[in-house]
Amino acid sequence: MTIDAHFHGWQLARGDYGWLTPALAPIYRDVAVSDWQAQSAPHGVTGGVLVQAAPTEAETAFLLAQADAHPAVLGVVGWVDLAAGDAPARIEKLARHHKLKGLRPMLQDMMDDEWILQPALAPALQTMADCGLVFDALVKPVHLAHILTLAGRYPGLRLVIDHAGKPDIAAGPWQPWADGMARLASQTGAYCKLSGLLTEAGPTPAPGAVQPWAAHVLACFGADRLVWGSDWPVLEMAGSYAQWWAETRQLLAGLSPQAQDAMMDGNARRLYRLPAPSLA
Repeated sequence: MTIDAHFHGWQLARGDYGWLTPALAPIYRDVAVSDWQAQSAPHGVTGGVLVQAAPTEAETAFLLAQADAHPAVLGVVGWVDLAAGDAPARIEKLARHHKLKGLRPMLQDMMDDEWILQPALAPALQTMADCGLVFDALVKPVHLAHILTLAGRYPGLRLVIDHAGKPDIAAGPWQPWADGMARLASQTGAYCKLSGLLTEAGPTPAPGAVQPWAAHVLACFGADRLVWGSDWPVLEMAGSYAQWWAETRQLLAGLSPQAQDAMMDGNARRLYRLPAPSLA
């Protein structure tokens, strides 16, 4: 069995995807859960985690409705205004939905790289930890040191680094990304998503272009804290679902079957507290 720990779905008419414009022609279209299933099911993907793409609670409600309608959506990572005065109450209310598994502030879009560390967010972050929700860190290399500080402040907050910290593979700088990821792996219990790397490698990445970067996060986090995701349909800016699937299998080919199963299924279930696979 395989879980896709990171995919998206959207309806353009909803109007709150500020980043999603006609300039992004390959993905500027409505995307339904059934569309994702058509891409993922041929590869043995049996479930997935639907992740927010708009900084609104209205979209979170939309995603939870999709999860209710589609059993293959095992969990949702939504969004809440963490700076709102009533953020703890909002988080507690959302957490009552059994498929709400995490929240994701869109840190990569913040003007202030240290935004997440402001004291006003402490009640919301502590509530996330108390509710057992995962903090999906949508970050770039410049944010990694601040996520390390965040982890130290909230040891009970479950953390996962989306898209392996978004290294700039196309431009080639290895640092400070490599050391930042190594410190997060060694000094925290954070997980890391093996996702989004093809997109960071540019519009037409060469075969094997992401291999050194994937190998680094595997060496740092190990097979027990790395989870696989497609980041589909954003993935289509650089390649297809089938292409990323094939490259992933090549990247993991040297690992034991048990390690591969963990990264492709078990780790996501443990991170997001997803239901166990059916034996039926």
